[in-house]
Amino acid sequence: MNHSPTRPFDSATATRIARAYLPRHPLGNRWDYYYSRAKLGSDPLYPGVLQALRGSDAPLLDLGCGLGLLAHALRLDGQALAYRGVDNDADKIRRAQKVADKNGLADTRFEVVDLANVTPQHQGSVAILDVLQYLGIDDQQRLIRNVVAMLVPGGRLVIRTALSDGSRRGRTTRITDRLANLIGWMQFRPRSYPDAPALRAQLDAAGLQTTFSPLYGNTPFNNWLIVAHRPG
Repeated sequence: MNHSPTRPFDSATATRIARAYLPRHPLGNRWDYYYSRAKLGSDPLYPGVLQALRGSDAPLLDLGCGLGLLAHALRLDGQALAYRGVDNDADKIRRAQKVADKNGLADTRFEVVDLANVTPQHQGSVAILDVLQYLGIDDQQRLIRNVVAMLVPGGRLVIRTALSDGSRRGRTTRITDRLANLIGWMQFRPRSYPDAPALRAQLDAAGLQTTFSPLYGNTPFNNWLIVAHRPG
């Protein structure tokens, strides 16, 4: 696919990926399809992550995978790396696995994991997308330490997170995340948004080369893409 990494997918691509979530029966529940199509067509998250992972064939652990949209985007992008998605929402994981199986996504699996209590074993690349704000500061730092230890040569750590900087975008992000919890889409309210200098310092201290890039596109949210790897 040829898409700008700072812009969402065009309508045709968003719809093509979202069709995987259509129910088998014409009268089935289409919530996941409409949500996926809207998400893919409005949020530059997935084009940004796809670019960050290109060139690496290291197995990918997707922490907080939700419905598994990244797995479908990777396959459409021609990236065949092994994919493992984990999330604390058992119902989303069930639906993600069902859709992946229905659409024949090779080397793709999903598991229920509560990242506040468990860090999965893994060696390869790691994606942490819109997750850190649901952890306390100490748990954020612990998770980053653990995933840094998972990185293999050529592997990437890809983080998308809102940052705490006192901006209008930051306030809008906090309000929206709370609303997502109130309507039941997210199981937990946000606890702490990462501080950019502190996060950069932790990654630098681990010997990683890191880039921070804004990834909010036309959205009102304070989202950033952070990509880290070991030099050499």
